[in-house]
Amino acid sequence: MGKKGKKEKKGRGAEKTAAKMEKKVSKRSRKEEEDLEALIAHFQSLDAKKTQVTETPCSPPSPRLNASLSAHPEKDELILFGGEYFNGQKAVVVPQGGGQLWIFGGEFASPDGEQFYHYKDLWVLHLATKTWEQIRSTGGPSGRSGHRMVAWKRQLILFGGFHESTRDYIYYSDVYTFSLDTLLWSKLSPSGSGPTPRSGCLMAVTPQGSIAVYGGYSKQRVKKDVDKGTQHSDMFLLKPEEGGEGKWTWTRINPSGVKPTARSGFSVAVAPNHQILLFGGVCDEEEEESLEGSFFSDLYVYDASRSRWFAAQLKGPKSEKKKRRRGKVEEHEDATEQENGGTSAPEPLEVIKEVVTEDGTVITIKQMLAPSGLVVRPSPKAEDNAVETSSTGQEPCPRSNAMLAVKHGLLYVYGGMFEAGDRQVTLSDLYCLDLHKMEEWKTLVEMDPKSQEWLEDTDSDEEDSSSDEEGAEGGGEDQEEDSMEDSAEEGADPQHPEVASGEQYEEYLTRTEQYWLKLARNHMGHDAKEKKVFKVAQAMAKTFFDDTVEDTAQAKH
Repeated sequence: MGKKGKKEKKGRGAEKTAAKMEKKVSKRSRKEEEDLEALIAHFQSLDAKKTQVTETPCSPPSPRLNASLSAHPEKDELILFGGEYFNGQKAVVVPQGGGQLWIFGGEFASPDGEQFYHYKDLWVLHLATKTWEQIRSTGGPSGRSGHRMVAWKRQLILFGGFHESTRDYIYYSDVYTFSLDTLLWSKLSPSGSGPTPRSGCLMAVTPQGSIAVYGGYSKQRVKKDVDKGTQHSDMFLLKPEEGGEGKWTWTRINPSGVKPTARSGFSVAVAPNHQILLFGGVCDEEEEESLEGSFFSDLYVYDASRSRWFAAQLKGPKSEKKKRRRGKVEEHEDATEQENGGTSAPEPLEVIKEVVTEDGTVITIKQMLAPSGLVVRPSPKAEDNAVETSSTGQEPCPRSNAMLAVKHGLLYVYGGMFEAGDRQVTLSDLYCLDLHKMEEWKTLVEMDPKSQEWLEDTDSDEEDSSSDEEGAEGGGEDQEEDSMEDSAEEGADPQHPEVASGEQYEEYLTRTEQYWLKLARNHMGHDAKEKKVFKVAQAMAKTFFDDTVEDTAQAKH
């Protein structure tokens, strides 16, 4: 009795603490949100009469992450909604009435990205008539983002999320249901030990009628102005109790198989056979002063019927496999084993892809494809070109917060982001994978370099201080850049790579980048920082390119 009483008191104490924290966060963030309400009210007044959706042909969507990508329940269409570029919403599609797209909550950021407004409204897009309708129902979840919502029978079930202001934040582990018949919210109180508060988790309905919840992210304050993030890797099932309407139970499970490594920002979809797919994500290594992430492009599958995880593997193009002959395979067996160090296990492949953005910045995407990733695993008697026939160059690069959807057995991956140094790259490429054949990724839309931009008002304090020190010694970064530009302007040096007729600057820089980097390094010395060398090389190339184009134009006139 005594132990039970202590546990109950401890549980009530935790609930009180959570309630106090939510009240504290709500009070502090209210003033901040009021500053944004005027801006949002202006948007709403402009959109007040725009409940009807018009459909017009357009170019592919702009780069984004944290959007929702859903398959139309009746048409051969994918529906992309919302997202962010540099706040996202969660959408659920239900098949009733010609198809409906349900949206709850989400986040709106101020133009400077310093203030956030968390919505708690519920909307439905009627796909048959292409009209939006706001559903006004009390008793629903508080304003939040990063939550997850699924359609279960005639209900929408929502779990978790977070609310953040400038100074405080809170993560949730509450569960709400919304009836599609009565259009009313209800808060559930499941029995059993459930997940700790989190956002961005996997949430999907299993063929057995339970709801699976895996992973997610949360953070907590360890001391003043220091937060510690947690990438969860635990898994739970939310099960309806038999004979008890509205009663649910949490159960923690430990599936077998090859589980995903620790990560957050992964994307989720459900395959036609009801298996749950998990793609990509990022594993953040946090220090007090820094945060560095490793991004993924692997695909995992959770089979709820067997409670088992396994890593998906591609087979490679079928047409190429048929061309191989057993005799030729045996003939090259010894050479293959020797090249692989006496074993048939393939070495990891490094794929390097360079993208030149509109502002001239060159982004190098390096991807290490381990044998356990989405590459072809040669059989013990497969020849070397088994690796070459894989679609390595067409696979999505490692990324987090991408959009995932399945339609007619095809898995679609769109957008997301990855980091290159201090720069965040938001993607707009589109890939698909046939889940029945599992042969190769196909590129439907490539990333447009012109859609990439990075605006930096000032460098970091460290760079500023180092620039000041170098300036005191008589050689700041600006002076170096000016001197390099002057040297480039002084002569149309015949040794510089020529600009081809009709060539754009991005193309020219991609072709000649190594030359300009070497030239800048020679001018600045081997002790110069790589970032400065890169900037000076770009300045030299741009100056020479502009001068050449101008001289050519004047010569024509």
